[in-house]
Amino acid sequence: MSGSDVTRHGIEGARPGRDAAPGVLRGGPGKRRGRRRGEQPMVPRAEFGSYYGRPVIKAPSWAATDIAGYFFLGGLAGAGSVLAAGAHLTGRRTTATALKVSSLASVSLSAAALVHDLGRPARFAHMLRVLKPTSPMSVGSWLLSGYGPAAGAAAVSAVTGLLPRVGAAATAGAALLGPAVASYTGVLAADTAVPAWHGAHRELPYLFAASGTAAASGMALLAGPAAENAPARCAAVLAAAAEHGVTRSAEHRLGMVAETWQQGRAGTLLRCARALTTVGAAGAAVLGGRRGAAAACGLALLAGSVCTRFGVFAAGIASADDPVYTVGPQREAARREAARSDGDHHTTHPQEGSD
Repeated sequence: MSGSDVTRHGIEGARPGRDAAPGVLRGGPGKRRGRRRGEQPMVPRAEFGSYYGRPVIKAPSWAATDIAGYFFLGGLAGAGSVLAAGAHLTGRRTTATALKVSSLASVSLSAAALVHDLGRPARFAHMLRVLKPTSPMSVGSWLLSGYGPAAGAAAVSAVTGLLPRVGAAATAGAALLGPAVASYTGVLAADTAVPAWHGAHRELPYLFAASGTAAASGMALLAGPAAENAPARCAAVLAAAAEHGVTRSAEHRLGMVAETWQQGRAGTLLRCARALTTVGAAGAAVLGGRRGAAAACGLALLAGSVCTRFGVFAAGIASADDPVYTVGPQREAARREAARSDGDHHTTHPQEGSD
């Protein structure tokens, strides 16, 4: 033949395509059998086995503005209802009313962002045809459907002064559903195959709840009078400490995938979130008794929560786009399992060998 010759190993000079057998990938089946002297590998050695370095999984098609904004607004609404109920019970009427209105506006915008990302409003209604407890999206849709009317009734009653008993009951109902509304989006993200989200599935709901609490505290500091903001100042400090601790725990659990939380756009956003939340909480604790300082600290806490949600979102997209973050942890887990199995195989029970 001209140009190339057919040999027992294939066509000499031909370049392997997508269907070439990956027999010599590091850690692959080809490593178990030694190659004959002079035999050329079918494909080059690689650290991970994706074709041409393409992503192994498909990155979510979610729009950052819609879904990261949906994460933030849901957290602000849910945590705000909890703080509003506390303010209502303790007689802090101005702060309670401001938080109830904020929660209603936030959950309305959150639902609008979700519907916009879905493309058609009817798709949201279709998710309410069944309740599937194993689906975070299904549970979340029902949560929003129950929480939204309760938050709306609480806000309308607080603003108009009408039906105070109905308003109090609605305030209590929104507060009961608030923690789930604030944290279920973390479960929703962790339920995907995205490495930076799924690897932190234990911490992500707590991180979103802490971030939502920081945002709600910031809203209380911004919209409420200084004489009523003592509980919000305490909540801001606790939320900032919890967010910092949960983030550190998530990065430790993620291992090499934590690079996506620390580098690039996600790293910049999460560092800004940490700085804004820390400054906002510290300033609220020290200077929160002054109206202007309290408002500035509230803005910092709100901005920090926004950066947290957009940073986590960006980390997820970055981890899905790079195949090393999908294959690397899988291979590391396989190596650990092999080492554990090998250790168990060589372990002798005390009874063995006694004869």
